[in-house]
Amino acid sequence: MKPIAFNKKAKFDFDIKETFDAGLVLSGHEVKSAKSGNVSMAGSHVLVNAQGAFLLNTHIGPYKYAPHENYDPTHTRKLLLNKSEINSLLGKEKGLAIVPLEMYITGRGLVKVRIGIGRGRKKKISATTLKLEIPNEKLKNLLTNYDIFSRT
Repeated sequence: MKPIAFNKKAKFDFDIKETFDAGLVLSGHEVKSAKSGNVSMAGSHVLVNAQGAFLLNTHIGPYKYAPHENYDPTHTRKLLLNKSEINSLLGKEKGLAIVPLEMYITGRGLVKVRIGIGRGRKKKISATTLKLEIPNEKLKNLLTNYDIFSRT
């Protein structure tokens, strides 16, 4: 298994509960381009419905030796999953997201995608953003009015 591309933001933004491996329906020049590493998975996601599973917004750049007049690098690609896997994805509870985690090449030369099911993490507010949101006068008043050493 040779990794081609990773979706680093997916593991940061989601708590992944379960993973699946799925094949991809690609044309010949897309396979050659993917094997050369011309892939970006930033912002991509998976859509599952009764017709199957689809990979959206994954950028596979054009192969430099193939004609690419009408080629859309981010078009929707079908994922190859069993019916039981698709039904289990459809039967998951609401509020879970299905995101691609990585794209890799198998030992036989097939291009596959590892997808994960997870819940979105809550965004934490850092201290610097709080300082920017609260005006300086209010912050000084809050700090002077709050005395941590008083014991009453």
